[in-house]
Amino acid sequence: MRPRTEMIEIFSTFLQFDGDRATDWIMDGRLRRSMEGNLQQVTNPGSEAFWATYWYHVWQSAGKADLAKQHLSAYLQEACFWSARKTADTFSSSQYSLPDFFQIAIANIDRVLKGFDPKQGFVLKNYGRAIFSTVIREVLRQRHEIDICSSWGMLRKISQKRLVESLKADGIGETTIQAYVNAWNCFKLIYVPTQSGSTRQLNRPDEQTWEAITTAYNSQTNSTINAQTLENWLLTCAKAARNYLYPSVTSINQSSGDDQNEWLDNLSVNQQESLLNELIAEEEENKRQQQQQQINQILTSGVADLDPQAQQILELYYRQGKTQQQIAQYLEIQQYTVSRRLTRSREALLKILAKWTATHLHISLDSDLLKSINSVIDEWLQTYYSHPA
Repeated sequence: MRPRTEMIEIFSTFLQFDGDRATDWIMDGRLRRSMEGNLQQVTNPGSEAFWATYWYHVWQSAGKADLAKQHLSAYLQEACFWSARKTADTFSSSQYSLPDFFQIAIANIDRVLKGFDPKQGFVLKNYGRAIFSTVIREVLRQRHEIDICSSWGMLRKISQKRLVESLKADGIGETTIQAYVNAWNCFKLIYVPTQSGSTRQLNRPDEQTWEAITTAYNSQTNSTINAQTLENWLLTCAKAARNYLYPSVTSINQSSGDDQNEWLDNLSVNQQESLLNELIAEEEENKRQQQQQQINQILTSGVADLDPQAQQILELYYRQGKTQQQIAQYLEIQQYTVSRRLTRSREALLKILAKWTATHLHISLDSDLLKSINSVIDEWLQTYYSHPA
């Protein structure tokens, strides 16, 4: 993959894949014109972080979110690619290819943008890599579960909270959802697997069981629904849950209806002169770069202060890409010891960074913030150990 160097290219181009290889960058004309217009308003081209911060602020403003989102999607292409590449290398036996992982991740760019907080002094690209990796792993876990479950098995394993979320996402009204949930509860109460471990491949209930489920439902709700209607309801629940847990991945270059132009061609190109002048100042960028340098320094010192075994485990895990099992075999220790040492090392760095954040950025350390910082710690370790020793 050829690296991008020009600001216009970084914020206006998207990766093109040929099989499992990223072969080229495709320029979007509207995004290019948008960047050209903004670059004409400043005396110097600025840095990636400068324009990432600018477009992030535009994304937060009303009316221009779509344009900014696509500029940020272009900016995050490398971060998404390397997250997808690492996952593809780790799960080489998966049925999904590198482009599949890439599309899974980039389709969740809203999660990156909504979770990112520039006030913490972190870089959007680094934060994106951490979240993209998390998203891909979550989807793999979800898909593994629903791929091997029959509809009836999935209905027995899903929680009521997740079922309701699935039905709402499918556009079903509250009254109908309540009826479906009542039917589902009767199904779970009466249709219990008779053999241990048989839930996932659970077969359709027999007619006698359907009659019992129907009788229970009608008794509880004072209704006269027949068994076929209840079965259709439950199949609708299973389909909604499967769509919710296993969303289809749509390219941002998908055609819109009968229009042969790509969706990216429909982006607004209105400029944000006032926002550019008000929110992006040279002093703000310099301050952020200084903060990032300080963070790198304190985390580097934190790694150096860890005991030799912890440093060796981090080296094997992050630089050499070994699994916990492989590290345990190499060091002749238990795997749970490796897991514990990794966790404690990350926690030690988290405490150092949290203390610095509270002191220098004056940010209160609630649980959501600590969780966000913890994701950044993992991403920082990946970046730190990606450099030659």
